Amino acid sequence: MDNKSLNELVNSHTPVMQQYLRIKSRHPDVLLFYRMGDFYELFYDDARRAAALLDITLTARGHSAGQPIPMAGVPVHSVEAYLARLVRKGESVAICEQLGDPSQSKGPVEREVVRIVTPGTVTDAALLDERHDTLVAALARDGERFGLAWLDLAAGRFTVLESSGASALAAEIERLKPAELLIPEGTIEPPGRATAQRTRPPWHFELASASRLLTDQLGTLDLKGFGADDLPLAICAAGALLQYVRDTQKTAVPHIRGL
Repeated sequence: MDNKSLNELVNSHTPVMQQYLRIKSRHPDVLLFYRMGDFYELFYDDARRAAALLDITLTARGHSAGQPIPMAGVPVHSVEAYLARLVRKGESVAICEQLGDPSQSKGPVEREVVRIVTPGTVTDAALLDERHDTLVAALARDGERFGLAWLDLAAGRFTVLESSGASALAAEIERLKPAELLIPEGTIEPPGRATAQRTRPPWHFELASASRLLTDQLGTLDLKGFGADDLPLAICAAGALLQYVRDTQKTAVPHIRGL
């Protein structure tokens, strides 16, 4: 949908739903938990999906643009339990908080997505799987050669490797069992299955930008000290992975200090 069509759609709704739709348009591929008082509410397709996944009630919140609004919600005080269930099912959730004071707002209170909870980037103890490490991985390929990077965000352990062959790649993915595997848009899916595969823009895997991102994160001029200077595909994968973590956490990750 282009910006003009989106604006026309949004403007036909009530102010609160206009705000919701604009925020949702920036996070189309994840469930949006939209804070309203003591509940996180979901609307439209998100509400239908959450109701099915969590076995919660699907109801309606009045009308907007002349149509009833499908709605489902979970209490703020028990949100971690619901997030844990969704993460185990491979879902990602954008947490949208109220930032302003409702008593001081003439229109809808200011809201903003403060983090995105994904299966591979959870750090809260209540969401982690105690049986094994929770990993997010990224893959960059050039013909038969591949670079793989993986991260245990809770522990800050960041690892890379580079190798060749479909069987070697399948073996590594099976060994790691990442909760998420990031691949460039438009590429062939790799052998093996992660719980959730995410496509990312191809430019996130470009060597120059990945190198800059990594050296900035690690506080170095180059990657020689980490033994990765001659692993270009691994660097590409690691850069895309670090960008994904920054995008989802909405904050710096200073505890990642090595490869």
